[in-house]
Amino acid sequence: MKKTALTKSSARRAPVKTLVSAAIMVLGASAANIALAEAASQKLTSPSGEISLEFYLTDKGQPAYRTRFHNKPVIGESLLGLDFRKAPDLLENFSIIEVHSRSADSTWEQPWGEERYIRDHFNEMVVQLQEKSPKARALNLVFRAYDDGIAFRYQVPAQSHLDKVEILDEATEFNLLENMSTWWTPALAGEKYEYLTQNTPLDQVELVHTPLTMKGKSDLAIAIHEAALKDYATMNLSGDGTRLKAALVPIHKDNPVKVETSAPFASPWRTVQIAEKETDLITSYLALNLNEPNKLGDVSWVQPGKYVGIWWELHLEKGTWNQGPKHGATTENTKKYIDFAAANGFDGVLVEGWNEGWDGEWYNHGGAAFNFTKAYPDYDVDAVTEYAAKKGVYIIGHHETGSETDNYERQLEDAYDFLQKHGMKAVKTGYVESGELLTNGNYHHGQKFVQHAEKVTKVAAAHKVMVVAHETVKDTGERRTYPNLISREVARGQEYDAWAKDGGNPPDHTTIIPFTRLLAGPMDFTPGTFDITLPSRPDNQVNTTLAKQLALYVVVYSPVQMASDLPENYAKYPDAFQFIKDVAVDWETTRVLSGEIGEHIAIARQTRDSEDWFVGAVTDEKAREVAVDLSFLNKDLSYTATIYRDGEKADYRSNPEDYVIETRKVKAGDTVRAQLAPGGGMAISLLANEH
Repeated sequence: MKKTALTKSSARRAPVKTLVSAAIMVLGASAANIALAEAASQKLTSPSGEISLEFYLTDKGQPAYRTRFHNKPVIGESLLGLDFRKAPDLLENFSIIEVHSRSADSTWEQPWGEERYIRDHFNEMVVQLQEKSPKARALNLVFRAYDDGIAFRYQVPAQSHLDKVEILDEATEFNLLENMSTWWTPALAGEKYEYLTQNTPLDQVELVHTPLTMKGKSDLAIAIHEAALKDYATMNLSGDGTRLKAALVPIHKDNPVKVETSAPFASPWRTVQIAEKETDLITSYLALNLNEPNKLGDVSWVQPGKYVGIWWELHLEKGTWNQGPKHGATTENTKKYIDFAAANGFDGVLVEGWNEGWDGEWYNHGGAAFNFTKAYPDYDVDAVTEYAAKKGVYIIGHHETGSETDNYERQLEDAYDFLQKHGMKAVKTGYVESGELLTNGNYHHGQKFVQHAEKVTKVAAAHKVMVVAHETVKDTGERRTYPNLISREVARGQEYDAWAKDGGNPPDHTTIIPFTRLLAGPMDFTPGTFDITLPSRPDNQVNTTLAKQLALYVVVYSPVQMASDLPENYAKYPDAFQFIKDVAVDWETTRVLSGEIGEHIAIARQTRDSEDWFVGAVTDEKAREVAVDLSFLNKDLSYTATIYRDGEKADYRSNPEDYVIETRKVKAGDTVRAQLAPGGGMAISLLANEH
C-alpha cells in the first residue's frame, strides 16, 4: 500500500505555550461562560475523574489537546484544524474567546438493541476560537468526556467572512504515546471494508479504516472511530509512527475536495474509547450517545427477528441470481423457504435475484440494468407475497445496485412503494463494485455516498421499511436517530467461506470482530451453516465447528439474524437447530464474561422483557477450556440450561460436526465448564423456571 502523505498542517507543530493555571473551568454548571486569556489551557474531566482532557493553543495559535487515563498520559500533543481549498485554512493564529461548559446525566431507552437502557453521562466543554487577523474568522471546538472515552467535533458558525467551504482535509491527530498492538483493515484498497484484520505494532499502520482498536502492554485498550457521520466524508486514519491523523475520503476521483458545505456546519464526532481491558470496549455506547435521538417517532413497526432465504445456495452456485435453468428466485423455490420459515418460527424470507438486472456483469459497473419494481417472469411477486402472508411470514426485499447509485435514486420512491405495497417489511441493500469508486466516479465512502445512504434510510422509513445495508457506509451510531436502519454488513461476512481464494474466514476472525467492527454497531454476519465442509466446494469450508456456528448468534450481535444454510442441512441436525429457533435477537442487557482479542470471547445476553439468557463462547484455532460463571442470573430463580458444546473429537479441520447437547438445572453462581475444540465454541440457553 502506498503511504498517504500528511497534509501541510502536520509540519506546523510548535512547542506548547506555557500553561496559565488561572483560567479555571466550572464543570457542572449548565452554561458557564468565562472570558479567557489566549494562553490558557482548559481542562475537562469525565464524571468519575478517570479520564481527563487538556485543550490549549500552541505558540503558533494552533488548537491542540492531550488526554490522560487514570492520571497517566495516553494521548500526547495532538493538533486540530481544518484545511480549506480556495480559502485560508482554519489552523492557527487563534485566540480563545470564551469557554462554555455543562454536565449532563440522563438515561434513554433503545427501541431495540444490545442494551435496552443507556446512560448518557458526560461533561462538555465548548471552546470558542477566533483568528487574530482582520477577517477574524471563528471556529468552535466541542469536547465531551465520558467515563468510557472522549469525543470532539468542529463547529463552524455562520459568519460574514466564511460562507461556502471546500474542505481538503482535517488536521485532526491522535498522538498515541505507546507503540500499541493494533488491529486494522486497509482503507481505499479496493474491497470496501471486507478484509481480514491484520495485527501489527501501531508504527506499521498506514491508511486504515475505523474502528481502529489498540492494546497496550498494560492491557490498556483504545479504539478510535467517529460518530454521527452525516453530510460529510468518512474518516480513515493514516499512520506516522505512533501518531495517527484523520484522512478524509474524497468526494470524486477527479477532485481532491473531501467535503463541500456552507457555514454553519459541524463535523462528525471524533471518538476515542478508553478502557482498562479490551472486553470493556464492547459494552461502551459512546457513539450511540453522540447521535441525535430517534427522529421517526413511533417505531413499533421496526421489529427484530430471524430469517432464512435464497442466498447461501447462490454462493455455493447451486442456484443463480441471473435467469436460466438454475435461477434461484422462482415462485416455487421461494414457497419452499416460506414453508420452512413458517414451520420453524422465522419471521422473514430473503429473496435475492428476483428482479431484472442480474444478467451480465452487473458487478463490474453494470448496475444500471437493475429494475426494482419488475420481477423476472418465473417469480410471481403477488403470488409469493400473498402466500407468505397466509403463512405468517414476510418477504425481505433485495436491492442490489451494482454501485449504480444514480439508477437507484431515480427509482427510490417507486421501489419503496413497491416494497410497502407487497408487505415487505425489510429490504437488504447492496453496493457491490469492483473497486472503491461508484459508477459515477464518486468514492464509495465519500460525502456523496454518505448523503445517498441517509436518503435511502429516510425514504425507507417513510414507507415503514427496515434496512439491512450491505457494502454501505460504516456504522457510526445513526441507528439511534433512524431505528429502521437495523443492521449492516460492512465487514467480511460468512459468504467468504463459500468462495474466497484464501479458503474462507480463519477461526480467529470471529474472535477479532467483536473488538473491532462490532464496536461500531450490529452486523449481518449470517451465521448458521451446518454443512461445514461444503462438499460442492473442495477448496473451501466454514472454518468453525457446528457448535461455534450456534455460539455466533450471541457473540456477533444483530437484531436480525439469518439461519444461512439450506433447509435440508438443518434437517440433518434437528437437535442443534433448536438453538437457532430458540435464541433471541433483542436484548435487555449484555455482559462480556471473558475475552482476549484474536483468541477467545464469551458473551451473555438477557432476552428483552424476560429472565431468560443466552451465552456464546468461541475460540480461535486453539483448543481451550472455558468456564462460564453464571453470577449474572437472577438469584431468586432457577434455570434450565441447555448446553450445546463441541464433542471430544471435534475439530474445525477434521471433525466439525461433532457436538454434544446437555441439559441441567442451574442457578446464579454456578459455573458451566467446557472444552472448546480448535475453531470451536459453546452456546447455552438459560430459560428461567417458574416459581
